[in-house]
Amino acid sequence: MHLVQLLLPLTDRAGRRFDGAVYGRVRSELAEHFGIISSFTRAAANSVWKEGGHTPHDDLVVFEVMAREIDQHWWERYRAELERRFQQETIVVRALKVEML
Repeated sequence: MHLVQLLLPLTDRAGRRFDGAVYGRVRSELAEHFGIISSFTRAAANSVWKEGGHTPHDDLVVFEVMAREIDQHWWERYRAELERRFQQETIVVRALKVEML
């Protein structure tokens, strides 16, 4: 099994919060494709990185799905679509191999 995590920004580049409907659409798409989804939307996660002489940060919403196999092509297309929707250069979509206990 794989745990796939999508780290989505809470705000656009100008700092305006995205409408909740945009996350609802992602939730619906993932639930339809995978059957179940977890989302962490109440307390936003934070991402900080070093870039040049300053340290920007993002507030994030995290979505997770479980998948037996990773369809690399599907995920590449979906990530590109999310980058377009959220107007981001890069959206992190990562998969972790998990062992069910």
